[in-house]
Amino acid sequence: MNRLNGKRALITGGTSGIGLATARQFLSEGARVAVTGTNPASLHAASQELGPQALIVASNAGDIGAQQALAKSVGEAFGQLDILVVNAGIAEMRPLEKWDEGAFDRSFAINFKGPFFLIQALLPLFANPASIVLTTSINAHIGMPNTSIYGASKAALLSLARTLSGELIPRGIRLNAVSPGPIATALYDKLGLAKVDLQAMSDALKNQVPARRFGNPAEIAQAIVFLASDEAAFTVGSELVIDGGLSNL
Repeated sequence: MNRLNGKRALITGGTSGIGLATARQFLSEGARVAVTGTNPASLHAASQELGPQALIVASNAGDIGAQQALAKSVGEAFGQLDILVVNAGIAEMRPLEKWDEGAFDRSFAINFKGPFFLIQALLPLFANPASIVLTTSINAHIGMPNTSIYGASKAALLSLARTLSGELIPRGIRLNAVSPGPIATALYDKLGLAKVDLQAMSDALKNQVPARRFGNPAEIAQAIVFLASDEAAFTVGSELVIDGGLSNL
């Protein structure tokens, strides 16, 4: 299909997991794609996989100054931007007593502050019409232990789907959100847990999901394609929950 034919798209956190799956899907749908990441190995691997059609940019999602630099790079490469997928994020999980200010600030900088200022920096580049898709989380809705800061940062990001929709729709810019449940990505490997503890956590999560499995990154990518495409032209300020029934059943 060519639902994104000729569209120019930026995907933050696009070198692994949901972001990389989204980049693959966008390219197959005819889009020109730029992806960001911070890990040199992941950036190189994404470049090899996505090929010369994709612009690979090293950019720290939590660095405010980096958002202006990223907007400049995208503007020089694409001229205008039709689609932004805000996907970069971290999931740091700790009990309440283990949090400190530095860790708190890091989570909010990457999951909310950086994305907010990226959207601001890209405003002059957005075409009319344009689409912004925010990758949030069901943790914005459910009371999962040890996710207080992660859930709060994703709830703040989810709020932008509504508030900025009201502000930007006169410019032809739609915002929507996807809120995944447990997805089979390397995100959980970054929690710093021992292998046995990670397996125990994964098994416990899987048992809570009515579908009795983790989601696949491609399943989220396909939903993002819909929200980014003209098929969703009348979908504004909405959230698509994709969690195997975890938050609903």
